[in-house]
Amino acid sequence: MSRRSSAHDASQKIPTPTAPGIADQTLAIQDPPESPVTVSTATVLEDVTESVSAKWIWLMVIAQFGTFVAFITPLAISLSIRLQALAPGHEEYLGYITGAGAGWVVLTAPFFGVLSDRTRTRIGRRKPFTIVGMLVGIVALFVMATAPSVFVLGVGWVLAQAGWGQVLASLTNRTADRLPEQQRGKVAGLIGFATQVAPVLGVVAAGSFASNALLLFLVPGAIGVVLTLLFILFVGEPDSRRMKFPPLSIGSTLKKFVFNPRQYPDYGWNWLGRFFFYFGLSLNTTFTAFFFAQRLDLTLTAVAGLIAIVSVGGILTTTLGAIGGGFLSDKLRRRRVFVFLSGILFALGAVVMAFSYDLPLLIAGSLISSIGVGMFSAVDQALLLDVLPERETDAGRFMGITGFATSVPQAVAPLLAPVFLLLGATGGEKNYTILYLLAGVCTLIGGFLATRIKSVR
Repeated sequence: MSRRSSAHDASQKIPTPTAPGIADQTLAIQDPPESPVTVSTATVLEDVTESVSAKWIWLMVIAQFGTFVAFITPLAISLSIRLQALAPGHEEYLGYITGAGAGWVVLTAPFFGVLSDRTRTRIGRRKPFTIVGMLVGIVALFVMATAPSVFVLGVGWVLAQAGWGQVLASLTNRTADRLPEQQRGKVAGLIGFATQVAPVLGVVAAGSFASNALLLFLVPGAIGVVLTLLFILFVGEPDSRRMKFPPLSIGSTLKKFVFNPRQYPDYGWNWLGRFFFYFGLSLNTTFTAFFFAQRLDLTLTAVAGLIAIVSVGGILTTTLGAIGGGFLSDKLRRRRVFVFLSGILFALGAVVMAFSYDLPLLIAGSLISSIGVGMFSAVDQALLLDVLPERETDAGRFMGITGFATSVPQAVAPLLAPVFLLLGATGGEKNYTILYLLAGVCTLIGGFLATRIKSVR
């Protein structure tokens, strides 16, 4: 389905290894075209043309499901409940907290991606980051649960981004390392479904423990630990201790935070489209609890249980979008049309919600949007793996750069949202109509930009 540009093919010369496992290779990498750099390295050789087993797929899906239960539940509801208890009437603080956490990712994601690519341990390159991230993530949840102030709550969320975000990044890097082209849509569909359903389970748990701050955060965290451990314990990764890399200077490390879109245009279009989609998504989801509370004239605590019910209803539509889109994109050998359609569906749902003041219409808009989110999360991830540059040596680096396309919107959108909420606001009520309309426009642009990709159908 995807094909590398001739320039990319010409820029890498990789001799066939004489033995399986780990073999020394010499790669001539042209980074930009006019300044060739020769890198002597050893790579962990896994046959990326051979299909992975059902065990590998399901343990990866389960691990990412658990990570999202632990990680996204605070963003979906738990942070809002704790913030309401610590600073009633100041929902704008939620934007500052989530923005600070996303800012951490912006500053560190490519660095950890490069570090992961070059990590040499008996258990592989990615697994150490999964383990350490999980431990940091549990500490973060405890900090948020016991936070005595908004500032400490924000520190806890930054730690959660550092910990659980790294778990998610390491798992995603493993899909880039190992998944063959013919399974990318299918696996991305299953993961997309799992990661969209995970917050539903988290919100249901949060609704049950809304009055107990400790359980509110630690029950989803415990689910995340158990499910992630299954992948750590039962899925192997090649020993990376014989890998060899040239030393990195500060300058060469900083250069790895960016890429040349002219050299990798399709990756650039995918990055930009993802940026716009997640900017719209962040506008839509960050203030969901406050939005429902205002539109339905309910307290935030009462809304927690209602959002849980609405979220459960979204499981079917998320399944339709993620698994349906992922499997069909593999079968039809098409990616772009499904990504474009996902942007249209999300925008349509956002428009319905923007003008809704009763529960049935709010539910209808939410379900329509969930189809779009599910489809985008699956097919755009497969599209990313199709156009990912320098997979053999720098997969973690480019996956880290891709993280900018989600972390920057998650940092900026919540900070800008309060400005739009105040436009034309009257009687103390926030202007959620304009916020949701803007979200729809952004996701529509994000879906359209996928059509600019040339190497993938």
